[in-house]
Amino acid sequence: MWVYRLKGTPWELDPILPELFDRGARGLEEREGEVLAYFQAPLELPFGGEWEELPDEDWLSAWRRDLKPALAPPFVVLAPWHAWEGPEVPLVIEPGMAFGTGHHETTRLALMALARHLRPGEKVLDLGTGSGILAIAAEKLGGEALGADIDPAVLPQAEANAKRNGVSPRFLLGSLEEALPHGPFSLVVANLFAELHAAFAPRYREALVPGGRLLLTGILREKAPSVREALEGAGFLPLEEEGEGEWVLLAYRR
Repeated sequence: MWVYRLKGTPWELDPILPELFDRGARGLEEREGEVLAYFQAPLELPFGGEWEELPDEDWLSAWRRDLKPALAPPFVVLAPWHAWEGPEVPLVIEPGMAFGTGHHETTRLALMALARHLRPGEKVLDLGTGSGILAIAAEKLGGEALGADIDPAVLPQAEANAKRNGVSPRFLLGSLEEALPHGPFSLVVANLFAELHAAFAPRYREALVPGGRLLLTGILREKAPSVREALEGAGFLPLEEEGEGEWVLLAYRR
C-alpha cells in the first residue's frame, strides 16, 4: 500500500479530494495541514504531493486504529466505528470524503464558537459546509441550519453525515450569493480563507438580521488584521477572538 501526502490548507485541498477518489484512492485521512490519500500503487498525479510506501499490513485497520476522536467541547467528533462514553455531544462524521472531521484547528474553533453563540431556534448559515459538520452541530444545538458549498461532490456526504446524526439541515449547492435568498440568518459560520472573508464582508452584512453574529475561521494569524479591517469597515462590531496554533476565529456582530 502507498500513501500520497499532500500539504496545504482545507480550501486548497478540498476541491482535489473527489479527483483522488476518481483516480483510485482507497481512503483519505485529514491531518493538520495535510491530507494522506491511500492507493494500491503509486501513479502520476498533478497535485505536487509526495509518495511513501507503507509497511505490509492491513492499512485500513491501521488507519481506523490511529484515527482518534476529536474533542471540541461541548462536542466530540467520532468516526462511525468509534465508541464513546462521556458527557460530550457526539458528532458522527465519515472521515476522508470531505474536510471537516474535527481534527483541524479551524473546525474545532468553529464548533466551540457555535456552542458559545448559537441560541435554540435561530437560523444558521454554514458557508463552505464540506462534511456538513458545522450545520449538523448547529442543529444539535437547536438551530435551523443551511449548509452551502460550491463543490457538488461534498453535498451527498454532508447529507449522509446529517442522517447519521439524526438531524436534517438543508444543503445548497452554491456560495454566499446563492444562500442570501434563504436568509436572513441569526448566525453565519464560515471556515474559509482570509481573503474571501474580506471580500465577503459587505455581503455578510446582507446575510444577517440586525444583531446577528458572524463566526469566521480559516484565518491565519498574520492575515487576521485585513479581515478585521474589512469587517469593521462594513459596520461590524467585534465580539471575541480565539486562536489555536497558527489559526484564529473572529466573532463579530452586525
